[in-house]
Amino acid sequence: MENKVLATVNGAQITEKDLEEAIMRFPNDRRGYLNTDNGKKQLLEEMIAFELIYNYAKESGFENDESYIGNLETAKKEILTQTAISKLMSEVNVKDSEVEDYYKVNKDKFVNPESVVARHILVETKEKANDVLKEINEGMSFEEAAKKYSSCPSKAQGGNLGQFTRGQMVPEFEEAAFSLGINVISEPVKTQFGYHLIKVERKTEASPKSYEQVKNTIKNNLLQQRQSYKYNELNKQLKEKYTVEYEK
Repeated sequence: MENKVLATVNGAQITEKDLEEAIMRFPNDRRGYLNTDNGKKQLLEEMIAFELIYNYAKESGFENDESYIGNLETAKKEILTQTAISKLMSEVNVKDSEVEDYYKVNKDKFVNPESVVARHILVETKEKANDVLKEINEGMSFEEAAKKYSSCPSKAQGGNLGQFTRGQMVPEFEEAAFSLGINVISEPVKTQFGYHLIKVERKTEASPKSYEQVKNTIKNNLLQQRQSYKYNELNKQLKEKYTVEYEK
């Protein structure tokens, strides 16, 4: 595929490939605009300006400026150090068989937690909660009562809170929700927010996660652990090889 030249600045070419590579260095939320005609035009002008200033800087002798020389040495040190670290980390690997063995030994750690799907009605007083409960028992649907009486924003969805696991709700609410039977409406439950009537519509018991669900997570964790160990071991060796003096 032809790599079209978009501009030439003092003999240096800026090509479509250069422009595309420059776009890829931006965060995802900027790339959408930069891939438009206007965005590419704007970025090309910025790249041209960069080349122009680069030529000006060379012509003006800024390569001999002390601040430039200092910054250059700092950049070289950082790049060389990162190159060494990247090379070191690339030597670390984790085999699929090791991941599978880890999963088998630690299967109990990989669990889909118990969850419930519930609705609730939130009111200010226990008396009001009992009055609403009475209306439901006399025939009003829970969803209709939530829309009519609840002070929670979930009232618009008939009190629907969706699916949640333990630890996501305040303790009093959680204890009641996870102890209720399906489609059983609770007595008023007091929390810091007021009084709740709770109706659980579905319960899902805790279940083990499959190997396919967790293998990438396990592999990444093992890789990070081994990379950290290798880095720390090298650091210890280098402290023995090179002089390190701590100022008191």
